[in-house]
Amino acid sequence: MNNTTTANKTSSARRPDLRRMVFTALMAALSIILSELTSFNIPLMPSFISFDFSDMPAVLASLTMGPVSGVAVCLIKNLEGLFTTSTGGVGELSNFILSSCLVLPAGLVARKTHKYGWVITGGICGALLMALVSIASNYFIVYPVYTKFMPLEGIIGAYQAILPSVDSLLECLVIFNVPFTFVKGLTAVAISVPLYKRLRPIFNSISSEG
Repeated sequence: MNNTTTANKTSSARRPDLRRMVFTALMAALSIILSELTSFNIPLMPSFISFDFSDMPAVLASLTMGPVSGVAVCLIKNLEGLFTTSTGGVGELSNFILSSCLVLPAGLVARKTHKYGWVITGGICGALLMALVSIASNYFIVYPVYTKFMPLEGIIGAYQAILPSVDSLLECLVIFNVPFTFVKGLTAVAISVPLYKRLRPIFNSISSEG
């Protein structure tokens, strides 16, 4: 009788973990699809920089299943991107770092409290961290690789076509990339939090089964 009870408890404890794995995998698949189908250029950025909604599933996974799940979605998406990369994996590495900066604060806050004001604050902090880290990521990782295919003068020239007064890569990153990355992160948070609000009761019931 005791063995049966122990086995039932073990089986019940494993179900939430399996569901977390399945949900994480689904969010990773959605993130890959969004990165391929929703990528587009915006007028205020150089043509080699695109906007997409692929961070949204990672934020949602982090909010509902925890930060590890969110980071796992970021990792899977960028591992898949290695099959079609044009940057030798450097772009994917940078994307993984920045996306992780976005999802970690939101997920950590959501684990501590389900008050939506705090969850939104965590998401905003993640977007801000993502934007600030993008300076170092682009300056030291991404653009040194891009200069092997496009002269630095050409890269800066693409920014100067939009704002002629910029005259250095660091200035371009601060003026253009930081606001762009911040808005991209905020967009993912703005879409994810309402979905989290609707889905949280479902995931609470899943967790309670364990």
